[in-house]
Amino acid sequence: MANELLIDLNSIDLNAVALDRAAVDALLPQTGPMRQLDHVIWKDGENSCGVAVKHIRHDEFWVPYHIPGRPLMPGVLMIEAAAQLCSILQTLAIPNVGFLGFTRCDQTSFRSQVVPGDNFYTLCKLIERNQRRFVCQVQGVVNYKLVFESTITGMKL
Repeated sequence: MANELLIDLNSIDLNAVALDRAAVDALLPQTGPMRQLDHVIWKDGENSCGVAVKHIRHDEFWVPYHIPGRPLMPGVLMIEAAAQLCSILQTLAIPNVGFLGFTRCDQTSFRSQVVPGDNFYTLCKLIERNQRRFVCQVQGVVNYKLVFESTITGMKL
Protein backbone atom coordinates (compact mmCIF):
# COMPACT_ATOMS: atom_id res chain seq x y z
CA MET A 1 0.00 0.00 0.00
CA ALA A 2 1.10 3.57 -0.61
CA ASN A 3 2.22 6.11 1.95
CA GLU A 4 0.81 8.93 -0.16
CA LEU A 5 -2.83 9.87 -0.13
CA LEU A 6 -5.13 8.48 -2.82
CA ILE A 7 -6.62 11.93 -3.36
CA ASP A 8 -4.88 15.29 -2.90
CA LEU A 9 -6.90 16.82 -0.08
CA ASN A 10 -5.31 20.21 -0.71
CA SER A 11 -7.18 20.32 -4.03
CA ILE A 12 -10.58 19.83 -2.33
CA ASP A 13 -12.63 22.20 -0.19
CA LEU A 14 -13.00 20.08 2.95
CA ASN A 15 -15.96 22.24 4.00
CA ALA A 16 -17.91 21.36 0.85
CA VAL A 17 -20.87 19.01 0.85
CA ALA A 18 -21.40 16.93 -2.29
CA LEU A 19 -23.96 14.63 -0.62
CA ASP A 20 -25.59 15.85 2.57
CA ARG A 21 -26.91 13.69 5.41
CA ALA A 22 -30.30 13.24 3.71
CA ALA A 23 -28.63 12.05 0.48
CA VAL A 24 -26.43 9.65 2.47
CA ASP A 25 -29.55 8.40 4.29
CA ALA A 26 -31.14 7.61 0.94
CA LEU A 27 -28.10 5.61 -0.20
CA LEU A 28 -27.09 3.63 2.91
CA PRO A 29 -29.10 1.20 5.04
CA GLN A 30 -26.94 1.79 8.15
CA THR A 31 -28.56 4.11 10.68
CA GLY A 32 -28.03 5.37 14.19
CA PRO A 33 -24.65 4.65 15.75
CA MET A 34 -23.65 2.40 12.85
CA ARG A 35 -23.65 5.31 10.41
CA GLN A 36 -19.96 6.17 10.16
CA LEU A 37 -20.20 9.04 7.65
CA ASP A 38 -21.62 12.48 8.28
CA HIS A 39 -21.57 13.48 4.61
CA VAL A 40 -19.68 13.12 1.35
CA ILE A 41 -17.43 16.09 0.69
CA TRP A 42 -16.38 15.34 -2.88
CA LYS A 43 -16.80 12.71 -5.58
CA ASP A 44 -15.67 12.59 -9.15
CA GLY A 45 -18.05 12.47 -12.13
CA GLU A 46 -17.66 8.72 -12.64
CA ASN A 47 -18.32 7.92 -8.97
CA SER A 48 -14.97 6.15 -8.84
CA CYS A 49 -13.28 8.39 -6.26
CA GLY A 50 -14.65 10.17 -3.24
CA VAL A 51 -13.97 11.81 0.10
CA ALA A 52 -16.31 11.68 3.11
CA VAL A 53 -16.07 12.90 6.70
CA LYS A 54 -17.06 11.68 10.14
CA HIS A 55 -16.75 14.25 12.92
CA ILE A 56 -15.71 12.11 15.87
CA ARG A 57 -17.85 13.26 18.78
CA HIS A 58 -17.27 12.81 22.49
CA ASP A 59 -20.67 11.05 22.74
CA GLU A 60 -19.90 8.26 20.23
CA PHE A 61 -21.22 4.92 21.54
CA TRP A 62 -17.72 3.45 21.83
CA VAL A 63 -16.06 6.34 23.74
CA PRO A 64 -16.74 5.04 27.30
CA TYR A 65 -15.67 1.50 26.40
CA HIS A 66 -12.78 1.63 23.89
CA ILE A 67 -10.52 2.46 25.84
CA PRO A 68 -11.79 3.88 29.19
CA GLY A 69 -9.87 7.05 29.98
CA ARG A 70 -8.23 7.04 26.54
CA PRO A 71 -10.94 6.61 23.90
CA LEU A 72 -9.66 5.34 20.55
CA MET A 73 -11.90 4.85 17.51
CA PRO A 74 -11.99 1.10 16.86
CA GLY A 75 -10.27 0.05 13.65
CA VAL A 76 -13.34 -1.90 12.59
CA LEU A 77 -15.32 1.38 12.57
CA MET A 78 -12.67 3.02 10.40
CA ILE A 79 -13.09 0.16 7.94
CA GLU A 80 -16.88 0.45 8.20
CA ALA A 81 -16.69 4.17 7.35
CA ALA A 82 -14.64 3.34 4.26
CA ALA A 83 -16.98 0.51 3.24
CA GLN A 84 -19.93 2.91 3.52
CA LEU A 85 -18.25 5.38 1.17
CA CYS A 86 -17.45 2.55 -1.27
CA SER A 87 -21.11 1.47 -1.18
CA ILE A 88 -22.31 5.02 -1.86
CA LEU A 89 -20.08 5.32 -4.92
CA GLN A 90 -21.15 1.90 -6.22
CA THR A 91 -24.83 2.72 -5.72
CA LEU A 92 -24.45 6.05 -7.53
CA ALA A 93 -22.62 4.38 -10.42
CA ILE A 94 -25.08 1.49 -10.74
CA PRO A 95 -28.56 2.70 -9.79
CA ASN A 96 -30.90 0.08 -8.30
CA VAL A 97 -27.93 -2.16 -7.52
CA GLY A 98 -29.70 -3.33 -4.37
CA PHE A 99 -28.20 -4.28 -1.03
CA LEU A 100 -24.40 -4.20 -0.93
CA GLY A 101 -22.23 -5.95 1.62
CA PHE A 102 -18.52 -5.94 2.01
CA THR A 103 -16.87 -9.31 1.55
CA ARG A 104 -13.14 -8.71 1.94
CA CYS A 105 -10.75 -6.40 3.66
CA ASP A 106 -7.16 -6.92 2.52
CA GLN A 107 -3.77 -5.33 3.12
CA THR A 108 -5.08 -3.35 6.08
CA SER A 109 -2.69 -1.23 8.06
CA PHE A 110 -3.42 1.07 11.00
CA ARG A 111 -0.85 3.84 11.34
CA SER A 112 -2.22 6.19 13.98
CA GLN A 113 -5.11 6.75 16.35
CA VAL A 114 -8.42 8.54 15.89
CA VAL A 115 -9.90 10.21 18.97
CA PRO A 116 -12.94 12.31 19.89
CA GLY A 117 -12.63 15.80 18.43
CA ASP A 118 -10.94 14.54 15.24
CA ASN A 119 -12.35 15.00 11.76
CA PHE A 120 -11.92 11.56 10.21
CA TYR A 121 -11.76 11.75 6.41
CA THR A 122 -12.34 8.63 4.37
CA LEU A 123 -10.83 8.47 0.88
CA CYS A 124 -11.89 5.92 -1.72
CA LYS A 125 -10.48 5.09 -5.14
CA LEU A 126 -12.10 2.44 -7.33
CA ILE A 127 -9.87 -0.36 -8.60
CA GLU A 128 -12.51 -2.55 -10.26
CA ARG A 129 -16.28 -2.45 -10.73
CA ASN A 130 -19.00 -4.46 -12.42
CA GLN A 131 -22.75 -4.93 -11.85
CA ARG A 132 -22.27 -7.25 -8.87
CA ARG A 133 -18.87 -6.47 -7.35
CA PHE A 134 -16.46 -3.64 -6.57
CA VAL A 135 -12.91 -3.37 -5.27
CA CYS A 136 -11.62 -0.10 -3.81
CA GLN A 137 -8.47 1.22 -2.21
CA VAL A 138 -9.42 3.19 0.88
CA GLN A 139 -7.67 5.39 3.39
CA GLY A 140 -8.51 7.19 6.60
CA VAL A 141 -6.94 10.58 7.26
CA VAL A 142 -6.82 12.94 10.27
CA ASN A 143 -5.07 16.32 9.99
CA TYR A 144 -3.72 15.34 6.56
CA LYS A 145 -2.02 12.32 8.15
CA LEU A 146 -2.71 8.77 6.97
CA VAL A 147 -4.19 6.80 9.87
CA PHE A 148 -5.29 3.64 8.07
CA GLU A 149 -5.41 2.06 4.64
CA SER A 150 -6.96 -1.05 3.15
CA THR A 151 -8.44 -2.66 0.06
CA ILE A 152 -12.16 -3.37 0.37
CA THR A 153 -14.18 -5.72 -1.79
CA GLY A 154 -17.95 -5.59 -1.78
CA MET A 155 -20.77 -7.16 -3.71
CA LYS A 156 -24.48 -7.22 -4.26
CA LEU A 157 -26.06 -9.59 -1.75
